[in-house]
Amino acid sequence: MKGEQRPDFKSTDGHVSQEPDSGPEQESAAPQQGRPALPNKQPVWSRRRFLAAAAAGLGMLVGACENGEPSLDASSLSATSATPGTYHGYLPWVEMRGLRPAAPDFPPTPPKVTATPISTNTPFPTSTPFPTETPVPPTPTYTPTPTVTPFPPGPPSKLGLFITRNHPSVFNLLRSGGVAVVKTLELDFRFARQIKEAAPTTRLIGRIDLPQLQLQNLNAKAAAQDFVNRLWPIADHPERRLHYDGWEAYNEPVAGNLDEFKRLTEFEVERTRLLAQGGLRSVIGNFGTGQPAPEMWEHFLPAIAEAQAHDGWLGLHEYSAPTIYYASTRDNQGRYPGVTPHDTGWLTLRYRQLYNQVLKPAGRAIPLVMTELGVDGLVANRPGPQDAKGWQHFQQYWAQHGFGSWGPGAYVEQLVWYDLAMQQDSYVIGGCIFALAASPGWESYEIGGHVEGVLHQYLSVHPQR
Repeated sequence: MKGEQRPDFKSTDGHVSQEPDSGPEQESAAPQQGRPALPNKQPVWSRRRFLAAAAAGLGMLVGACENGEPSLDASSLSATSATPGTYHGYLPWVEMRGLRPAAPDFPPTPPKVTATPISTNTPFPTSTPFPTETPVPPTPTYTPTPTVTPFPPGPPSKLGLFITRNHPSVFNLLRSGGVAVVKTLELDFRFARQIKEAAPTTRLIGRIDLPQLQLQNLNAKAAAQDFVNRLWPIADHPERRLHYDGWEAYNEPVAGNLDEFKRLTEFEVERTRLLAQGGLRSVIGNFGTGQPAPEMWEHFLPAIAEAQAHDGWLGLHEYSAPTIYYASTRDNQGRYPGVTPHDTGWLTLRYRQLYNQVLKPAGRAIPLVMTELGVDGLVANRPGPQDAKGWQHFQQYWAQHGFGSWGPGAYVEQLVWYDLAMQQDSYVIGGCIFALAASPGWESYEIGGHVEGVLHQYLSVHPQR
């Protein structure tokens, strides 16, 4: 980490099936009693990012996913606390090696290119195959598949999935019983029905695919009504109403200054209000990793208050690299760093700074979903291979630096670390690992295959209740 830095953001998009369904099952988008009016459409705007958890506490054992490695007793894991500081009354400084007393600056990562949406006019796929033109890269030959040490039973997991399309792996993991939340860009109502049939307690969040929100000259109320106009024909379908628990707006919105941020806040207030009139829950924010700047958060409180008034949720993205621990108070503490409720970070576990220093004191500890999380090489000013993107590109780095010689197992260990952190915070609903059934261009983030197998075992012994 170099000098004084402020955390970064990025944008992720994938396939999306979002046109209204044809035929008699589709309901009219016309205004109905108790639902928001849908006037003529205005121009629209949009943008994306993850983290997961752990290996300690409450008598739990951590399973090592490497051949011949024993399970590690939780009592042997370190459990030091961060030393809080001040930042003009907002967020505390994270005291850790390499950070000066200033919010670190990770330059913005480039927006992720949106894949071509899937048409809902085609028959609903029961098992969409991975695209043949973009195969998932195989596990490198230097990391043979070991005999995996199973994770022991424990409390309900808060890990979830980011899904871009229908695929059998989705239901394999759902049947484990441990998936807390799913965010999907595949909006076929039959897919949503199957998700809820396989995992009735899993929360389901949808997002329609829209271009980045342009905040410079935004008419916030008009933009909110325009968003509702676009979402309504999709979300108002009776089966989607039954199965979806919440709807995001624009992905990873980025405000260049305070005026733009206040416009974004006004947009989220109005969007939340309009959707609530029609009985739909909003998932607000969905900011990229490290965003917004600490001093901005107090200006988002009106949106938080509106969402709280209508049973809404806050969405954040948390990623880091070369490990999920990087830029947290557990960085540089090895493969099994443990985690306590006092640990924080600038990329992953950053959400704790927001809640402890802004939202809880204001009485605004709104339910939280990490709508994206994971290891992401697009974080700038970091160690490790500079051309790396998803977790698959860090396997050799992990093997060389003591994080496990088998990449899939090493990654699940890091996700379990993040899960334990989320379990320590009652306001956290869950976090969606990016990505399962990844869209073209994001194959290095794909968790199908070996990661899926190890994750399934972990989730099966941490079921929802």
